[in-house]
Amino acid sequence: MDSYKEKKVITIGIVRELTGLTDRQIRYYEERKLIFPERTQGGSRKYSFSDVELLIEIANKIEDGVQTNEIREEIKYKQEKDTKSDIRKQMLQGQINAHFGIRKY
Repeated sequence: MDSYKEKKVITIGIVRELTGLTDRQIRYYEERKLIFPERTQGGSRKYSFSDVELLIEIANKIEDGVQTNEIREEIKYKQEKDTKSDIRKQMLQGQINAHFGIRKY
């Protein structure tokens, strides 16, 4: 289950207010495959709190002169690292559960 930070519930207008970015900047970061908002049936974008944090981070890096392709690679690396960490945690929890005879139903 996703945490509240991952739920895509924020409109682009609110994201604009929270980040100080323009609609054009936000859409550009989406075009460059840096963020992935969900779309409503009507086509409106919906963002999460995590997306807002990421947009601020992206904007700061761009301001520091980092290229979007470098940011994309960094995001990809971080996601892969987080996935591996989650898998390790699940495996460890499984081993602990097996050791102590804990069953999940």
